[in-house]
Amino acid sequence: MTPTPLLFRDFALIFVAALLGGLIAWKLRLPAILGYVAGGVAVSPLTPGPSVAHLHNFELFAEIGVVLLMFSVGIEFSIHDLLRVKWVALVGGPLGIVLSIGLGLAVAHLIGWGYYQGFVVGAAVSVASTMVVIRQLLDRKELDSLPGLVMVSITLMEDVAVVVLTVLLPILGRSGADRTTAVAWALTKALLLLIPLTWLAVKVIPRALEVAARTGNTELYLLVILAICFATAVLAHAIGLSLALGAFLAGLSISGSSQAHKTLEQMMPLRDAFVALFFVTIGALINPRALFAGSQILAVMLFMIIIGKMVIWTCVVRIFGYPIWTALVVAVGLTQIGEFSFVLVQAAHHLGLVGEQFYSATLAVSLISIFLNVLLIRFLPDRVRQLAAPSVAK
Repeated sequence: MTPTPLLFRDFALIFVAALLGGLIAWKLRLPAILGYVAGGVAVSPLTPGPSVAHLHNFELFAEIGVVLLMFSVGIEFSIHDLLRVKWVALVGGPLGIVLSIGLGLAVAHLIGWGYYQGFVVGAAVSVASTMVVIRQLLDRKELDSLPGLVMVSITLMEDVAVVVLTVLLPILGRSGADRTTAVAWALTKALLLLIPLTWLAVKVIPRALEVAARTGNTELYLLVILAICFATAVLAHAIGLSLALGAFLAGLSISGSSQAHKTLEQMMPLRDAFVALFFVTIGALINPRALFAGSQILAVMLFMIIIGKMVIWTCVVRIFGYPIWTALVVAVGLTQIGEFSFVLVQAAHHLGLVGEQFYSATLAVSLISIFLNVLLIRFLPDRVRQLAAPSVAK
């Protein structure tokens, strides 16, 4: 990435788009996410009017937004809160993913797609965007509610599942003992390398914060926070996990510290700026023509996300003993797809398992599903809210 005047012009354009989109959304009393995404569509190279010249440069900055958001969410969570919903996350999360993949295979059989296409679409549909879920929960001040805890814990398990699915995808195209052994070794290595990562989280990170706090230097403290956040994210990525999950673990290691509130306060302005950039970038990646091309794939994926996932997650959460209205609220929150769905479909495309049209359709469906999801959560019928209130309060 070369620091040219054009790059800075693109920066200005993206932040202006975020500002104007956010203001319009605020004026219409809609969630800021919709304004950011709409602003991204407006400055996309794929739409008329002013546009960014080098959009893919900003995907890096969008990833920084994901890392910072997940770090701050980890700080706001606590181990005790996560233990409250551990079974629905550890067992229910994978169960929901398996059922979504099964739905993809069933749909593929019915409409004449191949086995590989059905598996990939089912896997892509199974993964909700943690970024979208958390942003909406924060906007509604429901991150620590029971449905919020269940939603976030499930999406974190989905992030882990993306790593596993990405590793396993080559097996669909090529089978053999050597490849199976390589996959087994990769997973074993990731588990072994989690040990030093856990040691850092328990022993090193809290002490580093305490030392930085005693200096009384605000700038130094912020640098320590950023170093902890990104270093842990990179370590997690090195062992096969996602950057976002590593950042969440770093935040979680701070959540019980006396410095948690101060750390969160320092992070908020920087986090919100990069989060806005993330959603503008997502909007700018969307090709409006893809909304009309490949209409069958688009319609099938939307059906699976809105109807299929609604039914699947309502049933899964209900199985674990949660009230029906809590299960429904969780299911509504998970009826969308996002960044990790792109990762899965792109990996499958590179392996030759699906065609270009599936990747384009996934981008388009993500935009539509996020819009529908935000509106659905925003405008749930009053009766449903009243019935859900007793469950949420528990």
